[in-house]
Amino acid sequence: MARLVMKFGGTSVADIDRIRNVARHVKREVDAGHQVAVVVSAMAGETNKLVALAREASPLHDAREYDAVVASGEQVSSGLLALVLQAMGVDARSWQGWQIPIRTDEAHSVARIVDIDGARLIERLEQNQVAVVAGFQGISPDNRIATLGRGGSDTSAVAIAAAIDADRCDIYTDVDGVYTTDPRIVARARRLEKVSFEEMLEMASLGAKVLQVRSVELAMVKGVRVMVRSSFEDPASVRDGANGLPHGTLICDEDEIVEQQVVTGIAYSKEEAQISIRGVADKPGVAADVFVRLADAHINVDMIVQNVSPDGSTTDITFTVPDASYDQAKQVIESARNTLTYTEIEGVRDVVKVSVVGVGMRSHAGVAARAFQALADRNINILAISTSEIKISVLIDQAYTELAVRTLHSVYGLDKQ
Repeated sequence: MARLVMKFGGTSVADIDRIRNVARHVKREVDAGHQVAVVVSAMAGETNKLVALAREASPLHDAREYDAVVASGEQVSSGLLALVLQAMGVDARSWQGWQIPIRTDEAHSVARIVDIDGARLIERLEQNQVAVVAGFQGISPDNRIATLGRGGSDTSAVAIAAAIDADRCDIYTDVDGVYTTDPRIVARARRLEKVSFEEMLEMASLGAKVLQVRSVELAMVKGVRVMVRSSFEDPASVRDGANGLPHGTLICDEDEIVEQQVVTGIAYSKEEAQISIRGVADKPGVAADVFVRLADAHINVDMIVQNVSPDGSTTDITFTVPDASYDQAKQVIESARNTLTYTEIEGVRDVVKVSVVGVGMRSHAGVAARAFQALADRNINILAISTSEIKISVLIDQAYTELAVRTLHSVYGLDKQ
């Protein structure tokens, strides 16, 4: 017998038929003798509708009332799933975040989980009752509903798994696992059986949409094993594989992966923009002046390149920001022109960040050189580079996205079965 958390996203609970399909997945685990807690998102499209209503009611809305509105989507889906399970003969009840309770900080609409008291859930699970928990929400210090930001149900599921000491947290999505790259671009992309927490964190932050970044970060910190599975497989035909794991991808500690690949996957993000500040006076503190201003405006900066002029008097500073922050970032820099004393500011939005990820890079030389040479052979110009211990990212023109992804996927042997 195991204790499981099962999380289902919006597409999995989009209508009553799909909720019934989810219920069959849950019943399969109950019939196998497992203790089960389920975390659900709002029905597909429902959160967008609620957000639009809140903004229509008040463009400059109170974040606390916004949370009261948008959290209702998960309340509906959790109640509906509990009803369907009961109709199937499964003892189940719905739980809202405040009933557990899931305690958050005071940052309404983008709250972070501070603490979860899992005692009541554990008590019900040990009585063989299925707990159907509304994801995406908790209770703030002012005793009001607080939401965790878009994609927060993944974070809810991992946090609950940690709080109740679950054996595994199964994230059910519309894909059957994590792939070496986007199968829509590379037909020979392969599903990975296991991915380390660090690799998944990099891939999620670099554009892979399977898991929300905060949920992976929390899983790594708390040591929660996460299984990415498909909710659209027939619940009656699901069988464990030869390794004793269900069909899907296990996100786990690096020690669980016996044989590490040098490169695990290729990720890409089109939601990037590049800004260049030309002719900035080259003196101590100028970079700090630029990036402190951006940080104060809550703008995330990624790739940074600095080029000093031949005479050492000026420098060009180039960096990337999320495309959604492009206009705001330019405005922040332009408002400080008198202080920064630059000659001009330029920007490019049709760029993409392509990344090579793999823990095996730690023990292998020449990984970056192979990427750079392969792209050069395809006449793909690199605009910027950033690296970490297990990642190499390059910024290129967006027109070359598919060619770059296919090239890198092939050069590291990820096409091979």
